[in-house]
Amino acid sequence: MPRLYDMTGCIRQLRWCVLFFLFLLLPASLVQAAEPEVTADAAILIDAQTGRVLWSKHGEERHYPASMTKMMTCLLSLGSLSPDSLVKISPLASQTEDTPLQIAAGDTMRFEEIVRGMMMASDNGAAVAIAEAADGSVPAFVARMNEKAAELGMNGTHFANPNGLTDEDHYSTPHDMARLAQYAMRNPVFRDIVRQQQRQIRWEEPAGKQLLVENTNELLGHYDGITGIKTGWTKAAGGCLAAAAERGDVRLIAVVMHSADEEARFADMRRILDYGFAATTMAAGPTASECKRHVWVKGGVHSRTKVIPAGDIYYPLLPGESAEHYTISYDLPKVISAPVEPGEAVGRLILSYDGEEVGSVDLIANPVEPGFSLGSWLVGIFEGVLVRF
Repeated sequence: MPRLYDMTGCIRQLRWCVLFFLFLLLPASLVQAAEPEVTADAAILIDAQTGRVLWSKHGEERHYPASMTKMMTCLLSLGSLSPDSLVKISPLASQTEDTPLQIAAGDTMRFEEIVRGMMMASDNGAAVAIAEAADGSVPAFVARMNEKAAELGMNGTHFANPNGLTDEDHYSTPHDMARLAQYAMRNPVFRDIVRQQQRQIRWEEPAGKQLLVENTNELLGHYDGITGIKTGWTKAAGGCLAAAAERGDVRLIAVVMHSADEEARFADMRRILDYGFAATTMAAGPTASECKRHVWVKGGVHSRTKVIPAGDIYYPLLPGESAEHYTISYDLPKVISAPVEPGEAVGRLILSYDGEEVGSVDLIANPVEPGFSLGSWLVGIFEGVLVRF
């Protein structure tokens, strides 16, 4: 009987040894990729290239976005104002709640200075001043914010102001904020602004006025690979944060909304990004040149132009997935109209996993100037025929 007992113990020990070694042989992504536990009521993690959702907690739930709103304000104003445009601070802007830049009515600043100050210090009055400089009034600018949101497919979003102060008619979702962040981070000036940790902000008037500003995003310089983007906080919104980070070929964007407090949003984001880097691998798909297409052009100096994805295709994979399950398709019109601007997206390359759409990459057309050519004129005449083939 004692001999049987000893043998049973040996078998048990051997079993544990085998299990231990099998554990060591598991891919790191399977060992480390425990889903994050966060205080945020709603959050999301996406692949920065394709927009594929890698993890979500109530990602389509509506909440107040607080100062993450300023991502849209910054993005739109970059397309409307030059770096040297002068922005004069109105009484409305100076009287807006929470102005850490200490702006005063009558102050004048270069756009490059005030937009960086707005994003870094999260100044609400600066957002008002920028909106007035860009479109003449806050309501006009807000209307354009909502137009852009609709264009980006932000169907759960409505803006009521350019700064994110609490308003019942001002709301968004983590997924919509991630869509906005993904789009905005394609702009090199926007990317440079949101990754800056510190800057001496200078005024034109009063001459000599300046202020050293620290970025409110505490992850900058303190989380490996972080590249931005924007904090948000009000009592109603709780802690909010949109973040972007990259390590190697993995590029992530994550959003948290209504975290427990101002510090919890950073702890939540660390957990989400840690999960993303542990769980996600990238598999090389087709190159951009392998995905090229052509479209007809009407009203231009050329009748056809080449269309390629914004970059080479990489497939984001979660544990247990295989790149062989990915397929690509094209959402691209047969005919487009000139002018076609440099970098203009005219369609999408759609990525599907096991037949389900999981992301997309913009298709960019070579520029075409407006004008006349016989071929382009004929495209206009026979457009109805061309689109059927």
